[in-house]
Amino acid sequence: MSDRPSTLMQAAADVARLAGQHAIRHFRTNIPVERKPDGSPVTAADREAEQAAREWIERYFPDDGVLGEELGSLRPEARRRWLIDPIDGTRSFVRGVPLWGSMVAVARGEAVLAGAVYFPALGEVVVAAPGCGCWWNGIECAVSRVTDLAQAAVLMTDERFGGDRARREAWERLAARAGLSRSWGDCYGYLLVATGRAEVMVDPALSPWDSAALMPIIEEAGGVFTDWRGARTAFGGSVVATNSGVAREARALRARPPRHTRLVSARLAA
Repeated sequence: MSDRPSTLMQAAADVARLAGQHAIRHFRTNIPVERKPDGSPVTAADREAEQAAREWIERYFPDDGVLGEELGSLRPEARRRWLIDPIDGTRSFVRGVPLWGSMVAVARGEAVLAGAVYFPALGEVVVAAPGCGCWWNGIECAVSRVTDLAQAAVLMTDERFGGDRARREAWERLAARAGLSRSWGDCYGYLLVATGRAEVMVDPALSPWDSAALMPIIEEAGGVFTDWRGARTAFGGSVVATNSGVAREARALRARPPRHTRLVSARLAA
């Protein structure tokens, strides 16, 4: 099969849809929930969906590597690899909340060649590849034109931020400045940014299968995609996605406390 960006973009969308179609069969069925060693939930739906995605890739891209959340790595030495998160937002999935998605990316090294996320319970799909645009349900989409953070909607997945106090405080500064802050993030928050319905989405800790598909989606929609330190990468272990209009202000608020807080701290230290 061709490795043209448009072809890989369509292939990623096909695999994401396939995984999502398998997962949705188990949605709101009281499926048993297991716990992985890190305490996160997993179900038979996660494994079934990923297995279906892997079988599709084996059929059409047999020389490529695969890295999936549930079933591990296959051909890690391959020139190109597929990254699969069969159900991003498993905690939402097992509670019957529809804001979960099946994520697929194609990458060569750290260059993401295409990404797709399918939201079966919502009937939404977003797909992108560098130079091909970002497409939401078949219509090209773009980030919002909001330039004032006070008018922006900012999103995150879990306000506890995994116990990382510095990043939680950075989020609090950002949320306090924004016009609206909301949770129930996971991959759906990035869809909202890419389609202009929110301006900022942040996650302090992500695995490659959580983040790779999101980079072309945000960038091809006209947004800015970095890790928490500000590096443009899908493999930095964290993500901050914004529209272009509030990117600088959002980055500054994450980096340091407001000026009056720094002045108080300096006076106390004097």
